[in-house]
Amino acid sequence: MAMARDGDRDESRLDDAARAGWLYYVAGNTQDEIAQKLGISRQSAQRLVSLAIAKKLIKVRLDHPIASCMSLAEALVKRHGLHYCDVVPSDPSSTSTVLGIAEAAAAYLERTLRSPAPLILALGTGRTIRAAVDQLPAMDCPQHKIVSLVGNIAPDGSASFYDVITRISDIVKAPHFPMPVPVVASSVEEKSVLLKLKAVKHVCDLAQRADVTMVGIGSLDDHAPLFEDGFITRAELRALHKAGAVGEIVGWAYDRQGQILTGLTNERVASVPIGKAGTATVIGAAMGRPKLPALRAALEGQLISGLITDEATAKALTG
Repeated sequence: MAMARDGDRDESRLDDAARAGWLYYVAGNTQDEIAQKLGISRQSAQRLVSLAIAKKLIKVRLDHPIASCMSLAEALVKRHGLHYCDVVPSDPSSTSTVLGIAEAAAAYLERTLRSPAPLILALGTGRTIRAAVDQLPAMDCPQHKIVSLVGNIAPDGSASFYDVITRISDIVKAPHFPMPVPVVASSVEEKSVLLKLKAVKHVCDLAQRADVTMVGIGSLDDHAPLFEDGFITRAELRALHKAGAVGEIVGWAYDRQGQILTGLTNERVASVPIGKAGTATVIGAAMGRPKLPALRAALEGQLISGLITDEATAKALTG
């Protein structure tokens, strides 16, 4: 019995060391800040960070499965039938919307791209996916194809700031296929013409045959990226609210049940169509309280089959 208790204490101490290591090396906290957040002395915080290194829990990314995060991931998998779930620790004082999950999403992308067998990787856009791509190491992956799910043209005709396809192609040396259209067309007629273009048809075909897809989950509150980045107007955002929209994936707005809305701005979205993920590998990456309605709906409607999020968000989703 004592042996079991000793083993539990050892595992708990490793959990504490991993958490302290994450706060120090990933979140950039000082040892004083770590001590305050974990409710321990500065000397204890220093010892825990040292233990994380001694036990090789910390490399470039956290390499120790924190028990609570693993339990939350398992609960989300069981509740929503997910194929994959990764829950990273939360930094209670951080206001970042990508801290931790960008590194975890990068790790997933890196594992995927290490495959010697050719595959198609489809990517959405936005702050989280851009932050993940920026974490990738230089690689040489000419066997793969990387394809965009969403247009790369902003409303003023410039390249979309959060488009990631060219960036990831430069990093991993893989052929890339951008979507050469606006995120939201100016009219239904314009969208129809654009989608008939041979190049656009080819990109859509590749995206729909993707082996792995990774997308951000967008909120549709008053600070919705679609609105703040100028893709839709305030009036259009209000109309989406009135229709029950709570989130969007590559521009496609959906309601609390995860059903894609008909009409409204969805009539003009030029992105690759989305729907139930089914057996496809569609990884959503998002965190934070403002994203909760969109995340719950995406899980409810099975728009994603995998999730990368942080501990605080996972607790809210399982609560």
